[in-house]
Amino acid sequence: MAIRHSLKMKKVTIEDLDQYNELLRYVFQVTNRDLTQTGWEEAEIIKDKSPALEKANVIGWFDQDKLVSQIAVYDFNVRIYGKTFKMAGVTGVGTFPEYANKGLMQKLIYQSLVEMKEKDQTIAYLFPYSIPYYRKKGWELISNKISYEISDYQLPKYHKVSGDVVRVDPEGDEVKEAYLIFAMKTHGALLRDDIAWSEYFRWDRPDIMAAVYYSEKEKLEGALIYYIDEEIFYIKEMHFLNEDARTALWNFVSAHFSMISKVKGDTYTDELLSFLLEDADIKESISPYFMGRIVDVVGFIKQYPFKADTHDRKWIFNLSDPLLEWNSGTFELFISKDGKGEINRVQKKVEDSIDIGSLTTMLLGYKRPEYLKQIRRINASDETIDMLEDAIEQQAPYFSDYF
Repeated sequence: MAIRHSLKMKKVTIEDLDQYNELLRYVFQVTNRDLTQTGWEEAEIIKDKSPALEKANVIGWFDQDKLVSQIAVYDFNVRIYGKTFKMAGVTGVGTFPEYANKGLMQKLIYQSLVEMKEKDQTIAYLFPYSIPYYRKKGWELISNKISYEISDYQLPKYHKVSGDVVRVDPEGDEVKEAYLIFAMKTHGALLRDDIAWSEYFRWDRPDIMAAVYYSEKEKLEGALIYYIDEEIFYIKEMHFLNEDARTALWNFVSAHFSMISKVKGDTYTDELLSFLLEDADIKESISPYFMGRIVDVVGFIKQYPFKADTHDRKWIFNLSDPLLEWNSGTFELFISKDGKGEINRVQKKVEDSIDIGSLTTMLLGYKRPEYLKQIRRINASDETIDMLEDAIEQQAPYFSDYF
């Protein structure tokens, strides 16, 4: 049967929930077996997705009344060098194969970016199913995931600390409070609301566990989310504010020595775990994780905290964006002595240039200006590169969420 061509773009609402789930299940090939293995029943996943769909901005293409392509955007907040930014979390991207290669997703992404700008969401994050695809749309890598494996005999030896580790409900207030304290101090971290926490635990096993660290002054300074299966201690996330908290949480892991043969886990910093262990000869692998893109360069720069200096700085450059006309053209970036930025469109001919993805990864600290020049992602003088190196904080984003 020929595909009908009466396609219309419109909002996806709660009345379309069954079709929304059907498209997600098809695109990501989530089977009933997958749901059963993670403890989900069909009715549960539909019920759980309902509030998410209500709170997300979802737009799609409909062929008559059939949903055939969609994109969902959550309203999130993220920390960038000590400041809170409105962030658009892109998820649920998918098109049925018989409607592929018709430009449907290109138009959905563009429309979602327009709506992000209208809501002052100056940056967007996503987990890429295809890095090349999203690079062509202006996204770029902004964070890594480091996966590690530690044999039981390599676990850290016990070191005394003044506080205590307490096992708690993984979905309880203590875990959420510990994470919030950590996220507020951590560059790149998501400030999790109820939807973010729901996404964080969505596909986890029912036997997930958690522990938190209280300092001697009874302050929450760290948390561990984990489970144990077939003599393997799996760490979903460990975060901490200081060395005492890190030591205490690893003391807790090592206390399971008689029960386990190894520890497997993920961390999301730019620092290899091996350097912190007495026996550093562990298995570690680094993989790219999340991507980001500046949605509105003028609004983003207005909020962005550059480093202070003894004098004002400026840079005139050509900015290219494959989708957004308001991010394309020649701009003058002005950075005041106290680190406040401002960017305006100018009518000048210059050789300096950068694309929106490279600008995003540079300003978020994932890749440095000097490196981006070496790989020809920035065209600028050495003097300008030195200025940018001095103006941008040197810290890679921490992002441990998935949506």
